[in-house]
Amino acid sequence: QVQLVETGGGSLQSGGSLTLSCAASADYGIRYMGWFRQAPGKEREGLACIDDDGTATYADSVKGRFTISRDNAKNTMYLQMNSLKPEDTAMYYCAADRNGWLILNSPFDVDFTGQGTQVTVSS
Repeated sequence: QVQLVETGGGSLQSGGSLTLSCAASADYGIRYMGWFRQAPGKEREGLACIDDDGTATYADSVKGRFTISRDNAKNTMYLQMNSLKPEDTAMYYCAADRNGWLILNSPFDVDFTGQGTQVTVSS
């Protein structure tokens, strides 16, 4: 069973930056990892996905503001978030799956997710 733990959430003002981390309990050899979020009353939204050679893909809503990265030696993935807006307020989850398409387009169906970390952006 893949265990993922997110850290780094918090509260901040609009325009600020935050970096989230996702630590996997072991090297499970899963090719794709990524992030999605869910705001109250809204569906899960895929944000970014990265494969094990570092190739990243982003949703249009965060392209240019968020950067995903991955340290395979540490079994850790990161999400650098800049120019945060109130509409970025949500619970942020990391995910792992053998199919990267699912992380971005159907995050409800991914194989493994963490418990989430809350990000709150005030205006």
